[in-house]
Amino acid sequence: MNLTALSSADNFTVVMESITAFLEGPGSFLAAWSILENKPSRYLLQLLVSTGQLYGDILYYTIEYKDGFIHGPMWHPLYFWFYFMFLNSFWIVIPFCLMVQSCGKVSQAQSALDKTGAGKNKKSK
Repeated sequence: MNLTALSSADNFTVVMESITAFLEGPGSFLAAWSILENKPSRYLLQLLVSTGQLYGDILYYTIEYKDGFIHGPMWHPLYFWFYFMFLNSFWIVIPFCLMVQSCGKVSQAQSALDKTGAGKNKKSK
């Protein structure tokens, strides 16, 4: 491994891509598998992966803003609006929609469980 290249790398990118590679990547495969197999954990995994993705993209936008958009020409129609704003917006909109869906499904499941009384403590009678 080239230590010179690593020391000059953007710390945020190194940390976020490491998290993505070691947690988000395998988590995405696990979530996709659980969705395909209709596993009970599918919405929880979808929520966790989507939260991580949304968090990473929000950090990406805010750090770039804080640094003064030094990685590209500000307000340029192609580089700023299309590449930076539009293409990255998918990584905000889609995870957000999946988080809303997951929260709704988890809430429905908890509501159904509450109606059956299955979660009540038998000692409290």
